[in-house]
Amino acid sequence: MSAPEASHHFSFPKEEEKVLAFWREIDAFKTSVKLSEGRKPFSFYDGPPFATGLPHYGHLLAGTIKDIVTRFAHNTGHYVERRAGWDVHGVPVEHEVDKQLGITGKDDVANMGIAAYNDACRAIVMRYSTEWQETVERLGRWIDFDNDYKTLDTTFMESEWWVFKQLFDKGLVYRGLRVMPFSTGLGTPLSNFEASQNYKDVSDPTVVVAFPLKSDPEVSLLAWTTTPWTLPSNCALCINPKFEYVKIRDGETGHVYILLESCLGILYKNVKKAKFEVLAKIPAADLVGLEYEPVFSYYVEKLQDSAWRVVSDDYVSDSDGTGIVHNAPAFGEDDYRVCMAQKIVTPGGFVPMPVKDDGSFDDSVSDFAGMYVKDADKEIIKNIKARGRLVRQGTMVHSYPFCWRSDTPLLYRAIPSWFIRVADATERLLANNAQSRWVPEFVQENRFGNWLANARDWNVSRNRYWGTPMPLWVSDDFEEVVCVGSVAELEELTGATGVTDLHRDKIDHLTIPSRQGKGTLRRIEELFDCWFESGSMPYAQKHYPFENQESFHATFPADFISEGIDQTRGWFYTLLVLSTLLFDKPAWKNLIASGLVLAADGKKMSKRLKNYPDPMHVLKNYGADPLRLYLINSPVVRAETLKFKEEGVKEIVSRVLLPWYNSFKFFTTQVLVLKKDSDINFVFDPASRSENTMDRWMLASVQTLIKFVREEMGAYRLYTVVPRLLEMIDQLTNWYIRFNRKRLKGENGADDAVHALNTLFEVLFTIPSRTFCPADYFNGEDARSLHFVSFPEVREEYFDTAIERAMSRMQAVIELGRVVRERNTISLKTPLRELVVIHPDQQYLDDIKQLSNYITEELNLRSLVLTADEDAYGIKYRAEADFKKLGTKLRKDMPRVKKALPDVPSAEIKAAQDSGVLVVDGITLGADDINIVRYFDALSLNDDVKKQYQEGTDKDVVVLLETELHDDLLLEGQAREVINRVQRMRKKAGLQAVDDVVYYYEITSDPEGSLAKVFETQAEFLRRNLKQELNLMKDKAGVAFAEEEQEVSESKFVLAFTYGPVAAFKDSWISVAPIESAKTHGSEPVLKASTENCELTLPPFNTPVPPLNITLQVAVANTWDEATVNGDNRPGLLGDEFTFYGTGFSLFVGSPKAPYEFKVARDLAWGNARRDCQ
Repeated sequence: MSAPEASHHFSFPKEEEKVLAFWREIDAFKTSVKLSEGRKPFSFYDGPPFATGLPHYGHLLAGTIKDIVTRFAHNTGHYVERRAGWDVHGVPVEHEVDKQLGITGKDDVANMGIAAYNDACRAIVMRYSTEWQETVERLGRWIDFDNDYKTLDTTFMESEWWVFKQLFDKGLVYRGLRVMPFSTGLGTPLSNFEASQNYKDVSDPTVVVAFPLKSDPEVSLLAWTTTPWTLPSNCALCINPKFEYVKIRDGETGHVYILLESCLGILYKNVKKAKFEVLAKIPAADLVGLEYEPVFSYYVEKLQDSAWRVVSDDYVSDSDGTGIVHNAPAFGEDDYRVCMAQKIVTPGGFVPMPVKDDGSFDDSVSDFAGMYVKDADKEIIKNIKARGRLVRQGTMVHSYPFCWRSDTPLLYRAIPSWFIRVADATERLLANNAQSRWVPEFVQENRFGNWLANARDWNVSRNRYWGTPMPLWVSDDFEEVVCVGSVAELEELTGATGVTDLHRDKIDHLTIPSRQGKGTLRRIEELFDCWFESGSMPYAQKHYPFENQESFHATFPADFISEGIDQTRGWFYTLLVLSTLLFDKPAWKNLIASGLVLAADGKKMSKRLKNYPDPMHVLKNYGADPLRLYLINSPVVRAETLKFKEEGVKEIVSRVLLPWYNSFKFFTTQVLVLKKDSDINFVFDPASRSENTMDRWMLASVQTLIKFVREEMGAYRLYTVVPRLLEMIDQLTNWYIRFNRKRLKGENGADDAVHALNTLFEVLFTIPSRTFCPADYFNGEDARSLHFVSFPEVREEYFDTAIERAMSRMQAVIELGRVVRERNTISLKTPLRELVVIHPDQQYLDDIKQLSNYITEELNLRSLVLTADEDAYGIKYRAEADFKKLGTKLRKDMPRVKKALPDVPSAEIKAAQDSGVLVVDGITLGADDINIVRYFDALSLNDDVKKQYQEGTDKDVVVLLETELHDDLLLEGQAREVINRVQRMRKKAGLQAVDDVVYYYEITSDPEGSLAKVFETQAEFLRRNLKQELNLMKDKAGVAFAEEEQEVSESKFVLAFTYGPVAAFKDSWISVAPIESAKTHGSEPVLKASTENCELTLPPFNTPVPPLNITLQVAVANTWDEATVNGDNRPGLLGDEFTFYGTGFSLFVGSPKAPYEFKVARDLAWGNARRDCQ
């Protein structure tokens, strides 16, 4: 064990870099996996990210969660394979290549060729893999990048084909025309769950359009829409068959309109004051079948026999619009369904669809050809206004779906696509979801459960180039379809040999002879949706079923997965769909869904807006541990939103990690002090059992933490663990170490110090290394990482309810004492005469008694009085009531109780505390009706205890603190302030506890003479606490390396430090004196001896001190008593290694006259030389 460099400028990032270097040196991750071989497997799936962009905080959050859980599994007796994965296919890669090469459409790809295009994609898929690996490693996450999987691997793609073939053979694959969300930015349809991932509030135009009836052109049906660009494709108007509509005459124009009465607000801001006349009320049935004039005539020739009539369906609502919906079958799912049901359009028949893949109108809409549909809205509105068909115009802000990759508005279009039947499996999906554990649970039941309940068939085909081709070979009429499930089957059916790559450019040319006499079957152009690829990863990463069948079945479903809550409609969904359809199982047993990480302003993190700090900046400035703890201790682990603030990470350093580090630093320092003062080398003894109450309490608290962590991590509730860890650090630093400083420093004797250090060691090396931090900070020269060690089992023998009870009571008394001091603005450095603890339970008082030394020390008291005699100390009882609540119960008797309650004697209220019943003016009140309060009445004090008391109570115990300030105690308080100034100056000078320096002082201002009196009367108190004298400045020898003026109350004094002896053989026989002839030698200390002479060479100082030219005055003799400084005829030296902290010098010792063995111990700090000589 070795500590980090002892410096008050400790840097967590720099120490982490040392740990990472150490991990690399011993190949820590792979070594840990190797050591765990043969254990029970714990399976984990790493959702594959895209490597075409740099990792963001969402990735760091997910990586942290995964690392914590898998480390815990490893440390609790499991073999945990952690393979990294990469999603290297699909839109993200193509999008980057399109920007790079200036590709705007299919024609550009056709001109360069799919092979060249795919080569360009392949070249960039791992563009940022190095940065990913560096960031993940810097985060402290252990995952195997050498044995990673990629979706472009032929083995991975072949397993995808196998998955799809299983579904095909089960009759779960079909081709159909569906209205799907279509990305014009990508030129491909998206699945419904992809469409739900990027909604934005947008302002769109709204129009109310008139549709004159053919039978009565003076009467118009009114329809409202936010997509004017769909009007050229209008084929029908749909009403709700259950509604009753009205015919009105507009008072301003005289026009006659038909719409829903409850929707008149679409025409008039104030319907009650509007000028219109209701001409008739019309049942929906009377409107169905009426024909109207189309808005545009582009498709009259093709649809004149079936279109432009009124139809009905229940989907029409009265929540907005006019109660009449315009239907364009190619651009709305309900539109298509209704028009198909009403035979306005037919399967295989003509459907007006004038929008091209890039979102522009084709030539069939001649007036707007070539215009992007959203841009055409204005022109279409102008057109219908010019023809008198526009009734109202406005704008509306509403939520609209955008492409999750290109960030362009999605258009809903009727597209021929390939689907997997999912809707029929809804009940099985819900049942399998219920078999798994979700954290938090509400995501499973609500967000994900609701999504599953409304699952639709999955569109798995994409019209792209870089991805896994769908293994379907079809005839020209699509009546013969062959699904290929492996490379071997492909070679068998096509006659090809040596197929090693399954991308489009490598297999699209392969054909299969028809078995039905339909000529040649060719592969369809479509690729798999990338979500199908990631959903197939449990099988494809193992190349199942072609390899690893046994290991797959042994580890499926996965024990654990985790990603962001947005994956409820992404990876989580596709994993469950495929595992259900293939094996009727969930794909995981335990799942943690994390929330979204936003910028500090609550907006999405944006590189353009620069509204968040770069992750590497945070890692380099604060370290990985602070970032990990900040993320894990935030709402984001409960699937809520986190507004990321750099200040939050900084606060983790100051509130959590620095106190923990300072605790370790304090421990290492006291180990050195023990060696210096008592010549004891501390060695941890796990079998040692201290009888000290606080030692036992602290060790029991650690066991409670271990038990809690095991339970909560077993339930995957990470968010409950960190608060308990922080609570433990508070108990360690603010209670155990604070209250046992004297014991740890050896002031109660060496044996007690060893017990206290043993306790502190066990706590320190249990807390950090077993929970979250990659905490090999202090492993140093150890041959193994702390992460190789198993998570500790709970030691039940450490638990002691009596000690826990006593400590809780002690803490309560101390907290009350602190509150009283603060209320009276009396510093803890000012001693007070007495604290009285009053409680009727003798056990309570006994508990306090066994810990009384801690109470008097912490509260700086001269005496502690424990008593059950409430009367002697003026303790009274009063009853309080919630009269508003009581009035409901007592009704007319309540005023009587309110009036009489203040006069009920204290004794009766005290008795009611035991009986639970209080009679007030003849009315009986129960324990739930009143609140009994104890209070201090100074006027009721017995004469023999009358003092200046101030009260503190927590409704269980009462404490009385005597707050009168006595002169002798004030002087001691000022002496404590002097000690504080010494300690502060030592810290400022960078001194360690074992550094020997000499203190000097000189009073410069003392108006009342109080400071002089402190130095005079409190000299012994100062000497005992400082462990040396405070010397007068006039006696100072040498030059001070630190000197500052200090202030205590209204007095001032100068405090100076000089170095004491650099080293000491026995009674300071080696001293320091400046000389000019000293010279510096190399870094390795060497003691050379011969019969002629001895030379001692020492290295430079390792701690920052003023440059010194020094030599040693050495006294060596046959016995200590015979030694004389620089005496003649002294014996020579024979010896070993000597370590010295100095600027370096060479010392000629002289001729030895007798053989002596010179034993020298290593020194760890300036001035702490304690040598053994024989």
